[in-house]
Amino acid sequence: MTKASLHLLKGVGYLISTLSVVLLAVVSWSSASKSPLLVACLLFGAAASVAGMFCRWLTYEIEKRQEGEEGASSPRGPAEALHRSNRLSSGRCGRQRHN
Repeated sequence: MTKASLHLLKGVGYLISTLSVVLLAVVSWSSASKSPLLVACLLFGAAASVAGMFCRWLTYEIEKRQEGEEGASSPRGPAEALHRSNRLSSGRCGRQRHN
């Protein structure tokens, strides 16, 4: 699966989650409307859930753009940057001796 299709799948997942929050709020409205405190809790809870999903989706968007910028600024591309990062983290930077 490509990065673009994974990213699209994440976005669709968040839209589905948002729709489910709205549907659950609609179902709960008849009970909650009897008390102002319950109305406030229902509205705040639904809004907080949707806002949280939006924030998570936004972080994926930001990470995607940053990865694109890093890949464009590297003359050898993101694959070489990942390879270099793996070598540095494993302590194998520089030349290795081959016997």
